[in-house]
Amino acid sequence: MKKTVLTFGMISGALSAAMMLATVPLLDSIGFEKTDVIGYTTIVLSALLVFFGVRSYRENAGAGRITFGRGFAVGLLITLISCLCSVVAFQVVYFRVTPQFGEKFAACMVERARAAGASPQKIDETAKQAQTLKQLYDNPLTNAALTFVQPFPIGLVASAISAAILRKR
Repeated sequence: MKKTVLTFGMISGALSAAMMLATVPLLDSIGFEKTDVIGYTTIVLSALLVFFGVRSYRENAGAGRITFGRGFAVGLLITLISCLCSVVAFQVVYFRVTPQFGEKFAACMVERARAAGASPQKIDETAKQAQTLKQLYDNPLTNAALTFVQPFPIGLVASAISAAILRKR
């Protein structure tokens, strides 16, 4: 199980990290909205590797058989490795590659509120939320936790669906 989990987890994580690093230079030219779409699309594509990892485990290690529980465990471990790779990549992006990322994102949040026609009170509230979020991201531990919880639910769902579809007794 270890080889399958590591292989597919690292491929999934490398895909996430590569796309994250590839979109950072585009941040100023295409904006946060489009990079968000690219980022979440990448998370979904990375979660597809969970399916292929569970299938590979079933065919190679399970001799064509796998229970839901074992399939879910394999998928969950692949997801954990992929999420950890994403966390490491975002830590590098946030603290080394683009140290002004927090300020840019906070400004983007306020600008989105203005563009949506929010009241001055709502814009002030959004600015306070943006500053709070920036402070959380400026701390490496909370940054890691917040970054981890973005792709994890998608991987969790992918693990459950993959285990259900691929189970064979």
